[in-house]
This record gives sequence, C-alpha cells and structure tokens, in this order.
Amino acid sequence: MLELRNVSFEVNDENDQNKEIIHDLSLTVDDHRFVVITGPNGGGKSTLARLIAGIEQPTSGQILMDGIDITNKSITERAQMGISFAFQQPVRFKGLQVLDLIRLAAQDKTMAPGAACEYLSAVGLCAKDYINREVNASLSGGELKRIEIATVLARKTRLSVFDEPEAGIDLWSFQNLTRIFEKMREDITDSSIIIISHQERILEIADEIVVLANGTIKQHGTKDEVLPGLIGTESAVNACERLM
Repeated sequence: MLELRNVSFEVNDENDQNKEIIHDLSLTVDDHRFVVITGPNGGGKSTLARLIAGIEQPTSGQILMDGIDITNKSITERAQMGISFAFQQPVRFKGLQVLDLIRLAAQDKTMAPGAACEYLSAVGLCAKDYINREVNASLSGGELKRIEIATVLARKTRLSVFDEPEAGIDLWSFQNLTRIFEKMREDITDSSIIIISHQERILEIADEIVVLANGTIKQHGTKDEVLPGLIGTESAVNACERLM
C-alpha cells in the first residue's frame, strides 16, 4: 500500500519566489488497485508521479510504502522496495540490446532469451524481431513504450507508475498500449498500478480515478463515481481528438 500524508512540494520560480506545485496532498493507493490520476494541464500530476518515484523530494509531508517511511529514500532504494517508474519519453540506450535491458530489469544476467521473449510477447511485440535490437533511435515511440512496459513486467514490482504513457505516440500505438493496460489490470495480483493520463480509454480501465488540479485533489472515487463528470472535459479526452 502506498500512502501520501500531507505532502507539499515547492520550487523557486524565475523571480526566486517559492511556487507551490503540490499542496498538502494526502492519498492512499491500496493493493491490487488500478488508479488513474487525471486533471487539467499544469495541475501537478507529473510532479506527483515523480515524488512517488523519488525523482523529486517533498518539501513537507510523508510518503509511506507498506507502512515504511520512504520520504527521504532515493530512486534506487525505492526501486529495490518494488516501485517502478515509466517516463513520458522512454530513455534510449545506444549499444544496449533489448535482451540486456530485460535482463537488467529482471535482475537476472543469465535469463534465457526465451524467457525474455515472453515479456515482449506480453506487450504485443514479435519477440524474434526485437530481442537483439538496440534500444536506440531506430525504434519508434510506440515500440519504446511497449519495451519499457515489458521491463516493468520483468521487474514484477509492487507499484508501477506510468507518467502519460500516451505521450508522443500515434493512435495505432495508443490502441495497442490500451490493450496492454487492460491485460495488466486483469492480471493484478500482489501489485498496484498508477497511471497519469487524460485519455478516456485509460480512465475506463481504472478501479479509482483521482482528479488533481492546482496541486490538490479535487475528487477521488471509483470509476463509476468520477468518470461521468469528466467526459468531454480536458481531464478525459477521446484518443482521436488528442492523438490524431
């Protein structure tokens, strides 16, 4: 279980004035839940994801994982505790093959190619076409997103955080990603998933929806409670409108 208690986060703006991005935010994400965080642009969604992952440290408040205070723990320490983070734009690694990346994610240097291929197949990629490819500029945005998700699956983390996975990909790739997330939702066992997204198709998969604006939670409830009021707003857009 992830718990944020009265978390705030400030930065210095161009005038050297404190600017609060997240304000006194409290949120609990229980085990076995698929949670989508949405809201207007500039509301603090990506900052919140980075606070959970440990990329940023809160100005005040606490973050707990399974009852353990992780507020001051590093990205590496949180990863070791079972928190994974997928960036809006996945990192490219020149000279590193997909097989190597999956082995690193699984922390298994001797993982057989066949075992690694299972993770690629799970995200809809023909394993024999990708297993020996470099994770470089030759891959499209959609391919990189799916390979990144394959590494998350290989890690078998307790909490997976995805920051706007639809960013920078075409409609066809988005439709494939949506199917992958639907399958991940079906297969949730001892884990939870948090996705930052405006996409109606992703919101429809959620167990819970959190609406974040101006650094505070404006609404938090089940999909059936929250989604009807978001349809047609900036917080829940149709993929065709945003990606085409």
